[in-house]
Parts: sequence; C-alpha cells; structure tokens
Amino acid sequence: MAGTMLERLKEIAIEAGGVILSMYERRDYSTAEKTDDSPVTTADIIASELIEDRLKQAFPGIPVISEESEHQDYNERRQWGAYFIIDPIDGTQEFIARSGDFAVNIAYVEKNEPVIGVIFWPVGEALYYAEKGAGAFKQDALECRPINVRKFADPQADPIVIAISRRQAREPVLKRLQTERDVQPFPTGSCSLKACLIAEGKADCFLRLGPTGEWDTAASQVIVGEAGGRIVNENFEPITYNRTVSLLNPNFLILGDQNVPWEEIFIARQARFR
Repeated sequence: MAGTMLERLKEIAIEAGGVILSMYERRDYSTAEKTDDSPVTTADIIASELIEDRLKQAFPGIPVISEESEHQDYNERRQWGAYFIIDPIDGTQEFIARSGDFAVNIAYVEKNEPVIGVIFWPVGEALYYAEKGAGAFKQDALECRPINVRKFADPQADPIVIAISRRQAREPVLKRLQTERDVQPFPTGSCSLKACLIAEGKADCFLRLGPTGEWDTAASQVIVGEAGGRIVNENFEPITYNRTVSLLNPNFLILGDQNVPWEEIFIARQARFR
C-alpha cells in the first residue's frame, strides 16, 4: 500500500499547490491573525480543507492532523497507530510577502515515526518526496532524480552553507555557531524548503529557533533522512511525534553530511520540551 499511498499523496500535494498558486497569482486571498499572533490566509484554509477531503476519500479511517484545523484531544490521538499530518502552506509569511518560498507539506506517520513525506513548491514547480527505506527524490519539469545531502571532501574543515530565514534575525542563530570555518549564509523561505535545500545538497544545515509544529518537520524528516541527513532537537536528540499533549516542536537542527562533527559546530543548549 505504501507505494500507492505515496503516489496519491504526490497528486494531492500538486493539486493543492495548484489551487494555492492560482490564489497567489490573482492575489485572491485575505489575511488574518491566529490566537498565537501568527498569520493565516484564506488560501491556507482552502488548501487545508482540500487536502483533508482528498485524504479522507483516498484513505478512509486514517486520521488527519492539519495546522489549520482543530486538533484532536491527546487522549484520542495517543491511540492512533497511524495518521497524516499536513501543513497546507508552510511559509505563510513568505506567501504574504510574495517571495514565492512557500510549500505544501504532507506526511504519513506510523507508530509515531514519519515514513512518507511529500513537499511541493508551487512557484518552483518542484516536488520533493521520500518513503522510508526507498531514498529521496526531486521531480520538476525537466526530470525526476534521486537527491542526497552534500558530501564534504573534508568534513573537519570545508566551508559550511547554512540556510537562514529571511524573516528572522540572523544573530541569534549565528551566535550558536562555535567554529573557525567559513560559514556561508543561504537566505530562503519556509522551513520545509530549507530542509529540501539540505536534502539536495545546496545547503548543509539549518537551526530553527522559535515556535514550530510537528507539521513543519514531519515530511521534511523523511526526505532529509532518506537523503542522508537528520533532524534533531538542539541537544542532538530525535524529534518526536504525537508523544505529548502539545504538537509544538522544540528548537531543532536540520543537518546534512553526518561525517561532519555537528556537535562541535553548534553550541548545544537544553531543549525546551513540550
């Protein structure tokens, strides 16, 4: 079933991305603030409803968590053996700012571990996807090809390309680096697109400080992991899924080549667990 599921998730992500892109290009959306002061648009809501509807049609009986829907009580969620978790627009701020750096995230989680991940970048017409144990891939208008993190010629000394947010201050992130190496910032948009940059070898790492949800990392975790990298909290411990009442993530790192001594490069700090 997994292969069939992956193909359907790819189709759903592309369909939702098409709807989002149409609204984006026509500027046919309105913006509001959620209770946590983060922005949301009508495009987020419409895409969320579309994805949830398509998932329920294709896979009846498998629950869905969406960033933009009311979340089920943990007493119910903790009983789930499998579920989907989605972020209809990862990078809503980028959508509003019209940078083009936003994406559709869909993941399938089994036994508290993401095992299928799909990320579609509508503006770039690029689809990133992975299934546990089957490798990571990028599909665009030209080709579909396997992707891998960049392998360092010298893991101890080569320059590091660090993905950096356009919307957040760089200084708190750069202060966490403890290295004499050349560090080259790569400014870009949403968390998931930063993950994809690392998965395809265009950047090497990313440190996220501040609030995110499990929907921000689930699809990325499969893609990055299958490409040879990993996502960990700031104490270099695995990110968990649906194991606590809150669906919020701790601060986290996305790391490429595992031969690089990342624990010597980033200053570890006690993670804020949920």
